[in-house]
Amino acid sequence: MTKLLRIDMASDQEYMAKAIQLAKQGLYTTSPNPRVGCVLVKNDEIIGQGFHIKAGQGHAEVNAIADANKRGNLTKGATAYVTLEPCSHFGRTPPCSQGLIHAQVARVVGAMTDPNPAVAGNGFDMLRAAGIEVVDNCLAEESAKLNPGFIKRMSMASANNKPMPYVRLKMATSLDGRTAMQSGESQWITGPEARAEVQKIRAQSCAIICGADSVLIDDPAMNVRIHAKASSDIRQPLRVIIDSQHRVKATANIFTHAGKVMIASPHKPEWHIDSDLCEVSYLSAQATTSASDSNQQVDLTSLLQDLASQGINEVLVETGAKLAGAFIEQDLVDELILFTAPTLLGSDARPAFNLPFAKMDQQIRWHWQDVRMVGNDLKLVLKRSS
Repeated sequence: MTKLLRIDMASDQEYMAKAIQLAKQGLYTTSPNPRVGCVLVKNDEIIGQGFHIKAGQGHAEVNAIADANKRGNLTKGATAYVTLEPCSHFGRTPPCSQGLIHAQVARVVGAMTDPNPAVAGNGFDMLRAAGIEVVDNCLAEESAKLNPGFIKRMSMASANNKPMPYVRLKMATSLDGRTAMQSGESQWITGPEARAEVQKIRAQSCAIICGADSVLIDDPAMNVRIHAKASSDIRQPLRVIIDSQHRVKATANIFTHAGKVMIASPHKPEWHIDSDLCEVSYLSAQATTSASDSNQQVDLTSLLQDLASQGINEVLVETGAKLAGAFIEQDLVDELILFTAPTLLGSDARPAFNLPFAKMDQQIRWHWQDVRMVGNDLKLVLKRSS
């Protein structure tokens, strides 16, 4: 029996909104691939739908076609709503444009062109060449929010620039902008709801960067701890420790949790950290020497470029004031996330950012993106002013 999902006389925007909601189901799993959703519609009824779950598995269009076939629905003459231009090249899976052609759809509505140089309009052209009507730029802005890192990385590659991931910097602060007591004690400034929200931000990140000081003082796990249907549903991000002086020891908590840990340093240490629970690698990062510090430090721009070359789309920086300030001062932060608790830690407590400015013209302004309550704390999302 044919199974249909009816949305009475819906517009292209409404069906695309449905596809965007589907794409969000892959928020924590698709990396390094983009999050994509697809809805197949015929006679104002949804006959199939799907989203991309994980790299190496079926793309959204393939899953939507399979869903329609499973329901006993014919895809010939249908309209496909896709949140990103269907791919036109062979990767781990065949091109989705060819799959839509084989499915004999009559029309494809796309949210946006794929910035990947390997696609970049070729998918739409392939569909048009097969006689399929193509409509582009349907809810493009909303769709772009699904994949800020993929879009940034691919757009930079298209412009012949060294690709960089999308960088979020997260801090938990008091009302007076402090992150820890002078002793380093910091647990807990924010409430359980805010800490649960941080887990979601970690889960959608491809990599988490912290500094050696954070590992030594807080001894964090830096892993994702959220409830899922199965443990296999949780993709643990790459955890990157910037440790220029090789101070982190094998006994650190970060090495006692499953996943991958990378230690970035200007020089590979003579010793090696072995762990039965996680895979530890080393990155001989490009070095820089600041005027105020004669010790060689990891060049942050080069580090981000190295991560992008590994398919890292989105990076979350969770670290102390010195490294956080360096990321900001070097204009490497795309999005600033502050969880502010209704408490005061006092003037002797540690600041959120080490930015020793002396003049007003040194200030760095940001644009508000979102402000909301999370439990009894405020979540502030900002982007840097251009």
